[in-house]
Amino acid sequence: MVTNTIRQVVIVGGGSAGWLTAAVLASRYQGLEQGGLRITLIESPDVAPIGVGEGTWPTMRDTLREAGVSETAFFRSCDAAFKQGSRFNRWVTGGADDYYFHPFVLPQGYGEADIARHWQKHHGGVPFADMVSYQPHLCVAGRAPKQLSTPEFAAVANYGYHLDAGKFGAFLRTHCLEKLGVHYVPDHVTGIRSHDNGDIAALHTKTHGDLEGDLFVDCTGMQSMLLGKHYGIPFLPQRGVLFNDSALAVQVPYAHENDPIASQTTSTAQSAGWIWDIGLPTRRGVGHVYSSAHISDEQAERELRAYLKQSGAGEDIPTPRKLSFEPGYRAKFWHRNCVAIGLSSGFIEPLEASALAMVELSAAMLADEMPVTRPQMEAAAARFNETFTYRWERVIDFLKLHYVLSRRDDSDYWRDNRRPETIPERLQKLLLLWRHRPPSRYDINRIQEVFPAASYQYVLYGMGFRHEAGPALRHEDGALADGFLRDAANLTRRMLPALPDNRALIDHICRHGLQQR
Repeated sequence: MVTNTIRQVVIVGGGSAGWLTAAVLASRYQGLEQGGLRITLIESPDVAPIGVGEGTWPTMRDTLREAGVSETAFFRSCDAAFKQGSRFNRWVTGGADDYYFHPFVLPQGYGEADIARHWQKHHGGVPFADMVSYQPHLCVAGRAPKQLSTPEFAAVANYGYHLDAGKFGAFLRTHCLEKLGVHYVPDHVTGIRSHDNGDIAALHTKTHGDLEGDLFVDCTGMQSMLLGKHYGIPFLPQRGVLFNDSALAVQVPYAHENDPIASQTTSTAQSAGWIWDIGLPTRRGVGHVYSSAHISDEQAERELRAYLKQSGAGEDIPTPRKLSFEPGYRAKFWHRNCVAIGLSSGFIEPLEASALAMVELSAAMLADEMPVTRPQMEAAAARFNETFTYRWERVIDFLKLHYVLSRRDDSDYWRDNRRPETIPERLQKLLLLWRHRPPSRYDINRIQEVFPAASYQYVLYGMGFRHEAGPALRHEDGALADGFLRDAANLTRRMLPALPDNRALIDHICRHGLQQR
């Protein structure tokens, strides 16, 4: 009966999205003797995950810790490395000296002084992130974000991860099955049986018959089997705002076994897109994401191979894997007793690694808002849909900001990205406000923002945005800001010699492990 207590949650689809959702839900509810949930994940044995989402945000540390994962085991099993932010090359002018950082630590004194305007007035010739944060200097020097003695999931400098996405899904599956009691059904879904009211009652499988459930989570990737195909929830395309719809991905071995492992994702702009470069302990993951309306696949591959050659890759480069996608998101994400998480809910592009973060946010909110009975589900769904519509819009605004601020004029791609009709009205209004003041908590004002105002500051000032004249700061405000800038410089001087080489720490973890808290 559809009015019964919610007892059975069925997740359709594995990969990072399915197994991460299973881990979040099972670690929260599976162990409860009273009122617990039975978590079942069904995964087609013949459908391989996309497996190219190799960057996370720092939020992943808490997600894994709360799921009971060992960080040492995670590093050993997932070919994982540290990520301390992103470096953007050639996004502003296209010149060889054109770069800036978006680090994971907040500007020193953020929220306590008007650091941004003080920096612009007195230190504008120094890159913003380099002046207000120690983390870009750690990345340039190849330093790790913690010491050998720092316990699991603790940090000296804030960090997320780079990882092998295929290994990550397999690692989470093992953890879910061995530690969290998730029920696993490797099978093909061949049909859907519905209740009279339209709720999904069961999924028909090829060999296991009907799998009944009270709540179904669609993690079937871009096909969106339940929310998209079964329920027909419209997809809202965003190619008129963000043009990229194709990618060529390749795994590249290091030239030498002990080559440095980059402590940041490197994004290098190209004629009609950009190239990501992610360092793992055993290889680099490199890919060219681009607009098929502005460049051919053949030209995109030539640019990718030129980049690889310039960055030290050998001559024996594998044939890149072609991926196509439609940037956009669903009109809603929770309909009746079905929730979409991961690519089934939407995807924009790999810039700023928002895909896995949206999985984390979705799984966390589903766990927080898990309805006890079916009648409560409508209220939970409404809140979930409103929240994630807002979040997808914010992702689009933030990613578009990188393109709007570019001054590159070497191709139609960059010029088209600056056309006013391609810029969301939300972002246009913010840019108007920011002519005279920095982004603040009043602009990005939710408790759990996808990107905080500090991230907007890093991108704005990294790409050369400057405020027009506004009210002068009080003398004491300037003195306070100067103190914080000195603090950032002092932290840089102290941390550089105190933190180990990135590869050295990762090797230590794999051999000896990290200390427990």
